[in-house]
Amino acid sequence: MDNQLESLIKRLARLPGLGPRSARRAVLFLLQNRDRMMLPLAEELGNVAKAVRNCAECGNLDNADICALCRDDKRDRRVLCVVEDVGDLWAMERAAVYRGIYHVLGGTLSAIDGRGPAELNIDRLIARASNDVDEVILALSATVEGQTTAHYLHERLSSLPLEVTRLAHGVPVGGELDYLDDGTLAQAMKARSKLGS
Repeated sequence: MDNQLESLIKRLARLPGLGPRSARRAVLFLLQNRDRMMLPLAEELGNVAKAVRNCAECGNLDNADICALCRDDKRDRRVLCVVEDVGDLWAMERAAVYRGIYHVLGGTLSAIDGRGPAELNIDRLIARASNDVDEVILALSATVEGQTTAHYLHERLSSLPLEVTRLAHGVPVGGELDYLDDGTLAQAMKARSKLGS
């Protein structure tokens, strides 16, 4: 196989959700549809790479310095939702259950990966939370790193006159108990609530 083709396949295979076989199929499809798919995609990728940047306010991605969510004056600026990365922010927006503002940390604390507080957008979070925010929601993963980060942020935010909350953890909608891991079941039992509340 041609070196350029192999190089493209290897590059695509590094994308989330794609392996070598999926990448090979994608490259073949693109080559069979050069004018209709491949060339417009290449041009669009170049345009996006040049135009899109992180929002100076929250860290979201947009083609403006301040993203559309931060510019939206209908959002509740008294509630600030902290997420690990932009993908988590987009997931929250897809669910359409939150109308406050966001803050993207840029990851979680991880000694193994060499990510300490200085590598995350924590100082910016504290500054934003100090400015008329009533509640900070920690929407972080239920992993060891996510929970360590949540605990650290809770400590850093504890001196501010606001409430710090986190997303509930436990049994997912449609989840069957027999298929859940022990940790999820234990967390669901701890976070149980009264019926009708």
